[in-house]
Amino acid sequence: MIGIAFLAGGAVAWQMHNRNQVSHSSAAVPLTAPQPAVSPEEPKGGGATESKGTPVPSPDAARQSVSTKKTAVVADAGSPLRAGETWQYSANVSKLNDVANLRLKVAEKRNFLGKSAWHLQAFAHTENPLRMVFALDDQFDSYSDAGTLVSMQYEMHLNEKGQTVDSVQRMTAVVREPAPADAIAARVLPGTRDPLGMMQYLRTVDWTKTPEVRSPVYDGHKLYDVHARLEARGASVTVPAGNFDTLKIELRVLDNGAEMKDAHFILYLSNTEARLPVLLEAVMPFATARVELVKAE
Repeated sequence: MIGIAFLAGGAVAWQMHNRNQVSHSSAAVPLTAPQPAVSPEEPKGGGATESKGTPVPSPDAARQSVSTKKTAVVADAGSPLRAGETWQYSANVSKLNDVANLRLKVAEKRNFLGKSAWHLQAFAHTENPLRMVFALDDQFDSYSDAGTLVSMQYEMHLNEKGQTVDSVQRMTAVVREPAPADAIAARVLPGTRDPLGMMQYLRTVDWTKTPEVRSPVYDGHKLYDVHARLEARGASVTVPAGNFDTLKIELRVLDNGAEMKDAHFILYLSNTEARLPVLLEAVMPFATARVELVKAE
């Protein structure tokens, strides 16, 4: 999964680890409606469960989200998002440099399901020498509410080691709402964002007034609770795109209410009105990743 390394691209390291845990089918996933998922009362035990691809938040996750709803869905009125914005990144994993290139894009603002939405995209490709053993060519598409960046639809078009998966998931917080004909219904908590929407949402936050925000994040496989807190203002960062005065944002990730102690993420946003995602540092048990801005268009 692009998972919690979503914020500009620890994706490669996270994907390499997670693909060892989740089996792929060599055929594309059918984009048809699954059977209705069981109700939230029916699952036993903790953690989110799935029924034919439809996640069900656990009661613990639901309770965890209650205290986060106010900050989870409010975006700064002076949004920095602009249609056509594109950022190029290079990913360094452990001691390997430039193992992947990543591109984030604010494709357009458009009508989606009768609402104003941002179409957000991400593209990830591995480079040699890693590509010789792990060929990855992935595309992710998000349709997120224009005002709140809450996810409406999340798509994963994956091509990894010759195996392809296409998944289109329509977000819904309504129990037993039927799935559309061309997508899978993903039942999530109210205010849930996908990885791309969360990335852009953090740009909209006025960090001078709001030192911490929380949000449920669904990465296409699991539902997490992400806490983002301003650690420092004015941190100097040097990446291939230049030198930046930044906002240092610490990201804490909770899985079923328990913080993931063995994964740590720091996001650096430019300390400007644009709040460009400049650098992501991801420390995980299986690898460390540094994803650097190469070019902003």
